[in-house]
Amino acid sequence: MRLRRCALLMLEPRERLDFDFALIAAGGSGLLPRIETMAVAPQLAADVALTKSETEAVCSLSPSRWRDWEELAALHPADVLQALVNKQLLIVEGSEPDARDRLLRDTYWRAPAAAMHYSSRWRGVDTEAVEQKFAREFDGDPMERLGAAPATIRSHGGSRRVLPPAEKSSFGDLLDRRVTCRNFDGAQALSLVSFSSVLFRVFGARAADDYAPGLRLLKKGVPSAGGLHATEAYLLVRHVEGVPPGLYHYHPVEHVLESVRPLAPDEAATLAKRFVAAQAYFVDAHVMVMPTSRFVRNFWKYRNHAKAYRALILDVGHLSQTLYLAATELGLGAFITAAVNEVDIEQAFGLDPLEEGPLAVCGFGIRAPERKEVEFDPLGAVWPSV
Repeated sequence: MRLRRCALLMLEPRERLDFDFALIAAGGSGLLPRIETMAVAPQLAADVALTKSETEAVCSLSPSRWRDWEELAALHPADVLQALVNKQLLIVEGSEPDARDRLLRDTYWRAPAAAMHYSSRWRGVDTEAVEQKFAREFDGDPMERLGAAPATIRSHGGSRRVLPPAEKSSFGDLLDRRVTCRNFDGAQALSLVSFSSVLFRVFGARAADDYAPGLRLLKKGVPSAGGLHATEAYLLVRHVEGVPPGLYHYHPVEHVLESVRPLAPDEAATLAKRFVAAQAYFVDAHVMVMPTSRFVRNFWKYRNHAKAYRALILDVGHLSQTLYLAATELGLGAFITAAVNEVDIEQAFGLDPLEEGPLAVCGFGIRAPERKEVEFDPLGAVWPSV
């Protein structure tokens, strides 16, 4: 049996507070801080704790060189090696963890980016329940607990020059009306034309260029690192004329909606709530769009690059802002949220998180005639009478 260390691994000395009643009897708080080493690796479902012996062993193992068990057993206790195998930090050649580890290697993730991305993914988080728990456990004014907010603007002093007012334009008016929507009209269907228009203006390709043999670059309405446009649109459609509720993928070159799985209306509502971590004010959106980064495409060019993951985040930012503007121009509401259950989304669409995954959830649809949920609209551009 041959083994090697997993491709990507980061270790974090993490403090854990244990309770010891004897400390209270001695006049203390009862809390005993302990430092434990946690292994953070993309292929793991969760961070795992390591003993001192396991930490020493894993730090000495090569991620590139295969070695026989007998050779490693002469250097480290067999029970330590087996524990590392069980924790999938020491990979057995030909095993299922080996296949996952090879896929991770072939995707060219950079270790810090992979650790941050996989450690920040949610599964089954209910933000409503979290807020209720927070309210129960912490009384008083939240601002008092948070302390004084940092200054709204950081002024650098020095000489100042007053600039002329910006010229009036239809684009300026559009930006004034750009307000995050938390009130959607679930009783009214979004027209197919509006649905199609928003998708094309945001995600559609204006041109596809065979830049090099085997490499096709896309021209869209937003910039993208290397012209790769590695972020695609997966959709949860709830209430669009002529489009049955379901999960879909948008093909940006052919301007085609590809069905992933049909959904009953109640199932669509349940998934919508799960996707946005139970943020109720987004659940009634006619369309949810999961901007999904294809890491395998971006990292194919920017291999183990320090800026590659940041570029993917920028891509999602460009797309979400364009979605806001495209929806606002048509008189629709839009939103984006990063408080999402990425793992649940990946499983619903059958995505392999080592190769592609969502970084946020966007949505758009028809605004409700009345505002029941708070929206930040200080200009009164959307709700002038409120």
